[in-house]
Amino acid sequence: MDVERLREFLLKLPHVEETVQWGETLVFWAGDKAIGGKMFAVTNLDGVGKGVLSFHAGAERYSELLENEGVIPAPYMARIYWVCLERWDALPERELRELLERAHELVFAKLPKKTKDVLAMPVTQRRKLIAERRKVLASQKKER
Repeated sequence: MDVERLREFLLKLPHVEETVQWGETLVFWAGDKAIGGKMFAVTNLDGVGKGVLSFHAGAERYSELLENEGVIPAPYMARIYWVCLERWDALPERELRELLERAHELVFAKLPKKTKDVLAMPVTQRRKLIAERRKVLASQKKER
């Protein structure tokens, strides 16, 4: 797998959004960040750092995944059961896809009811609400 195939795969999952943050970090969200979405996977676009991909593994799989060569605790996120792949081939692609789907499911399940209610809206209504929320957040950021 690589960044482009990762993006192609993850953006097909329900209610996934992406943002670029912290310089060159591509963040994948379950639900839009503007309405309370939560991140479930992060990849580094500039090749700097400890690994190529970090994601939520869940408490059940965390220790088991760390037994694989090339899988380490995710920096800053290990305490909440995130793992980091040091290279793209640390896990077989099929297993990685399953783990990423599971990461999405685990994070989506914990979204606040308010966020899930917005995601359940018809697409046009949801997009309008998210756009309005982004404007509010941008104006608040400018005021600081």
